[in-house]
Amino acid sequence: MSILYNMIVVIQVLSALVIIGLVLLQHGKGADMGAAFGSGASGSLFGATGSSNFMSKSTGVAAAIFFAATLAQVYSGNSRTSTVDAGVMGRAPATALAPVKAPPAPVNPNAIPATTAPATPAAAAPAPVTEIPK
Repeated sequence: MSILYNMIVVIQVLSALVIIGLVLLQHGKGADMGAAFGSGASGSLFGATGSSNFMSKSTGVAAAIFFAATLAQVYSGNSRTSTVDAGVMGRAPATALAPVKAPPAPVNPNAIPATTAPATPAAAAPAPVTEIPK
């Protein structure tokens, strides 16, 4: 499939270059007036009016080839049968990875150590004083 796609690209580039060349070779509207007064165009290869018809028809044919190549590129690029290359990672074997353990929390040397709280709240409460010491 890639050989066909490459050929379409080559055809498109060549037709684009032909279009550029043909457009640059054509005479503009101002050159027709000079040919009417005998500037030598009647002695050319295609005659006085033959070159303009030949060039414009050739440009039209090259433009049609260019558009056909463009449509062929779009069709071949959007075809459902083409496979998508997933790259290097897509061809790697699927292996089960071990879960990553979280690193231990960093120890702050300036931290104040936490005091341990008593297990029951009754043990932490002072005993009620019933008599006043003398």
